[in-house]
Amino acid sequence: MKIIILGAGQVGTSVAANLASEANDITVVDQDSELLQALQDKLDLRTLKGYAAHPDVLEQAGCDDAEMIIAVTNNDETNMVACQVAWTLFHTPRKIARVRALEYHRHPALFNQGGLPIDVLISPEQLVTEYIQRLLDYPGALQVLDFAGGLVQLVGLRAYEGGPLVGHQLRELNQHLHGGEARVAAIYRGGKAIHPTGDTVIRPDDEVFFIAAAQNIQAVMAELRREERPYRRLIFAGGGNIGRRLAARLENRFRVKIIERDPERARSVAEELRNTIVLQGDAADEDLLLEENIEDTDVFCAVTNDDEANILSAMLAKRLGARKVMALINRASYVDLVEAGTIDVAISPQQATIGTLLTHVRRGDVVMVHSLRRGAAEAIEAIAHGDSESSNVVGRRVEEIRLPKGTSIGAIVRGEEVIIAHHDTVIEPEDHVILFLVDKRRIGEVEKLFQVGITFL
Repeated sequence: MKIIILGAGQVGTSVAANLASEANDITVVDQDSELLQALQDKLDLRTLKGYAAHPDVLEQAGCDDAEMIIAVTNNDETNMVACQVAWTLFHTPRKIARVRALEYHRHPALFNQGGLPIDVLISPEQLVTEYIQRLLDYPGALQVLDFAGGLVQLVGLRAYEGGPLVGHQLRELNQHLHGGEARVAAIYRGGKAIHPTGDTVIRPDDEVFFIAAAQNIQAVMAELRREERPYRRLIFAGGGNIGRRLAARLENRFRVKIIERDPERARSVAEELRNTIVLQGDAADEDLLLEENIEDTDVFCAVTNDDEANILSAMLAKRLGARKVMALINRASYVDLVEAGTIDVAISPQQATIGTLLTHVRRGDVVMVHSLRRGAAEAIEAIAHGDSESSNVVGRRVEEIRLPKGTSIGAIVRGEEVIIAHHDTVIEPEDHVILFLVDKRRIGEVEKLFQVGITFL
């Protein structure tokens, strides 16, 4: 697929790295020659220096025969104008734009037919807000991802010494779940993936990813780790777009405080929110945290736009007694460092954004993509079309499907019914199939599996 990426910042670079490894024809446009050179040194792609929304720049980038344009510069207006130019002059079929300002999202009519020709709007702040909210709904989870409109969830957590199933074989899991089922999709032990079988024994500190119907998630979590009491007291460091959105969503369910350094912004947030206490100050101020009873706080979540400030304030909050700490971290190299230490959950906006972008790039009617393990693994939702003559999956038992190495089918959604996949489960037309890929480089093989042959047409 020929794809033009506008913007070589953190999101643009991450998207380029994901797509360039999958035999796509990628061109990246940016005004910063150093960023472009760094990309070319690492990846097999083409770069072009220039202003992303200028028609001549888009023409040089090959917009006249590109299948998709992904506009992820740091400027909303540039992204929107670039999509308009790409459609008006070059009729680019698929246009994706990152638009961060909430004011634009409040007026969806702007992006309807006859308005700005943008097929997919990406709001990193909105995606991160939803991501953090799911983590707060499931105390102890490292990652919570939705499929099939929320009917199925994939949850990642760390197995704790003392959990009922720790030290036992996986085959015992469903014996403990009364009236429901779950499937362990992958286990990471010491950073390495282990293909789970019924004989696999769960060890303390294993990172376990499992798939289950949404109503069974809590029961499965209780089998793998100590039961955690629900969260009640939350402190968010940062009153920007993410902190403000989180507080607005959660202030009627939790006791919420926001610490914001900037006096004007703190005043604005305080006026906007009704049940949230807004404190003007430095979230890394030990005296302030102690005054606000940090030792009684269930979750301290640092969501400023400064990675170092987020890391330091979260580490300090943990040392002072906060039960769980989370930090928003943009630099991928920082994520690996902090997750092995004091910080419980490192939140990467890039990974949340990339998953949404990849959903619209995948072939074979893939309707949902979630990037896992810093992009190394993926969980996808694909729809099975056709019949046993035209499809590689329809009418076949799971054990008959030639899945790529390291790929497993976790669950199937048939209408409103959630079916945990077994070796003899038969795939039917229009089933939503949830797959886990330990190695995302195999994605092309999975896409081909779900493509319908010519006989179906």
